[in-house]
Amino acid sequence: MTSESAPASDHDSYGCPTPPNESAKHQKQSQFQSQAQESKYDPTFTDRVISATGPNAHTRLAQVMPSLVRHLHDFAREVDLTVAEWMAAVEFINACGRMSTDRRNETQLLCDILGLESLVDEITSKQLSTPGSQLTPSAILGPFYRHDAPLLPANSSIVFNLTPSVPWYDQAIADSAHLTGRVFSSASPQKPIRNAIVDVWHTAPNGLYEQQDASQPDMNLRGRFATDADGRYALYCLRPVAYPIPDDGPAGQLLAMLDRRPQRPGHIHFIVSAPGHRTLTTQIFDARDEYIDKDSVFAVKDELVVRFVPRAGDERARWSLEYDFVLGVDGSGEGEGEGEEGTK
Repeated sequence: MTSESAPASDHDSYGCPTPPNESAKHQKQSQFQSQAQESKYDPTFTDRVISATGPNAHTRLAQVMPSLVRHLHDFAREVDLTVAEWMAAVEFINACGRMSTDRRNETQLLCDILGLESLVDEITSKQLSTPGSQLTPSAILGPFYRHDAPLLPANSSIVFNLTPSVPWYDQAIADSAHLTGRVFSSASPQKPIRNAIVDVWHTAPNGLYEQQDASQPDMNLRGRFATDADGRYALYCLRPVAYPIPDDGPAGQLLAMLDRRPQRPGHIHFIVSAPGHRTLTTQIFDARDEYIDKDSVFAVKDELVVRFVPRAGDERARWSLEYDFVLGVDGSGEGEGEGEEGTK
């Protein structure tokens, strides 16, 4: 009788079963080694770089760096990257760093136009979601967030010092809007959250955030609002407008070299937080915008597209929107405490 040995992918050299992830890892390593052997470049180089990692390396870095190194090296070999091109790329990244400040993050903007931030946002959302959950989809933070926006009373306006002397006064009046909604916990049964913080910001009608525009007051079109006992927030703002991402830096230069449009559809940014719940970073997009399916940073999701409706009887706003947020419980058991749930 002849015995058949188990496939190498399922057992180690001692005949013991190999965990599925280890088996896949070995297969992938064999694939990389096979490809390296066919390469015109040193087939052992990448493995030597990876094996230089020490036994006391940071756990997560030890997990991800081999993959990063392999992809980087494979990319360089695939395109026959030259020293001059590599140096140009290094200087490009350095230029992004030099341009970044606490008011503008050029490196993050670069990640945005490459779709990396939107991809990482999707990956993180999938990891945190549970089957059947109705959580509000997340979206990218973007490079123009500022900490410590003013905490304002309900139904305050985030449009500061709007007078007829402002160049975009007429458009601001035409696009004046009342925005309200409720913040809910995903805990079953779904409950409104009291004292959740809704941090909101958007551009002016000229397409500029206040830190890009010296003529705007500090923290213009930004504000934070606490929800009431019913989980409701309410504020006055403007319908958002489309705008091009800044093209005066390395990210904009890259877009031009790729013959890509810099426009983003009109959107409003939010960070919604509450004790015992995962903080939500997201955006909503105005359905009227012509660039709704041509976002230069790939952040639009169908669930985040909204439709403003005409508002009557309110001299402060010509449009109205109601939009609710559902936050995921963070698993710590703190989300049910007194002072957080609106039904307590």
